[in-house]
Amino acid sequence: MDSKERVIAAINNQKVDKPCSNFRAEPTALEKIFRHIGNRDIDKLQDDLDTDIRHIDAITPPDRKMEGFTQNFWGERFIYNDTPYGPERENISGAAADMKSMDEISNFDWVKNDDFDYSDILMLCKKHENRAIMYGSGDIWQRAVMIRGMQNFFLDMYESPEICHYLSNKLCEFYIEDYRRAFEASGESIDIFLIYSDLGSQRSPLISGDMLETFVLPYLKRVANAVHDMGAYLFFHTCGMVTPFIPKLIESGVDILDPIQPVVDSMQPEALAEEFKSELCFHGGIDIQQVLLTGTVDDVKIEVKRYIDAFNDKCGYICAPSHFIQKDISVENIFAMYEAIKG
Repeated sequence: MDSKERVIAAINNQKVDKPCSNFRAEPTALEKIFRHIGNRDIDKLQDDLDTDIRHIDAITPPDRKMEGFTQNFWGERFIYNDTPYGPERENISGAAADMKSMDEISNFDWVKNDDFDYSDILMLCKKHENRAIMYGSGDIWQRAVMIRGMQNFFLDMYESPEICHYLSNKLCEFYIEDYRRAFEASGESIDIFLIYSDLGSQRSPLISGDMLETFVLPYLKRVANAVHDMGAYLFFHTCGMVTPFIPKLIESGVDILDPIQPVVDSMQPEALAEEFKSELCFHGGIDIQQVLLTGTVDDVKIEVKRYIDAFNDKCGYICAPSHFIQKDISVENIFAMYEAIKG
């Protein structure tokens, strides 16, 4: 199998010739790796690690420097903290945090699909034609929370639900069109489309099942239907403890669930594989909070084997860290993870 065939087989819970893997790292962690290896070639790094997925995106509008913070094209706001490996982003409440009415929110200068540039998409797909291609940085809930501010948005779900629906619908419609344009620009060669929306804390979901049904799943289903109509797969990222939500995510059309943080017993690989056999492909899991952070190289290798063995013959699995690699993880442990995946 080549990488594309391997990933698609895993998504469909079919036999693979060897474990699938993916690479992802925060910019500061990537800088740490680059300094260690002595070059800054991300493609060579991923080829050397022998990972199976390549993530691409359109060219998006640049961030804007504001007084005391930076704002992106969605109205998300953040500051940058200095680290030994470059600036690190810290989110703050977004552009809609101080808005008092629907009129103010609807009159905001929202990004338009024409603001994205898809001219490099086909070239990127051809460059990685034997790898599985993942596209996008879409969102249908969490970005709305960031634009509005978490406290405001959570109050809005009770007191002004029309604001929540307006923001999620705005995101949903934008990313459905974004994914359609990208797929067309790629010559219909994108395999996986990505949606972020964190729904869990370390110990429990962030919202109730009723809130999930009202404010998340309707938009998730629309994106999933659009992705499936293109013959592609939907990758859904949600951090934290979300076990009670997984059946509903499957019903809504999620094909790949990420990052399976092992924060409670029900989020351990053995439990997930047993409960959701052949229903879902899992992605991630290798713990950045304990094993990769404080473990030895041998600890990392044992954990990788544990995950691969747990999902083997039960669920599709793509091995990767349980979130983006952070700068405080040693390069030795990062490389040990990918060596162990290769076997």
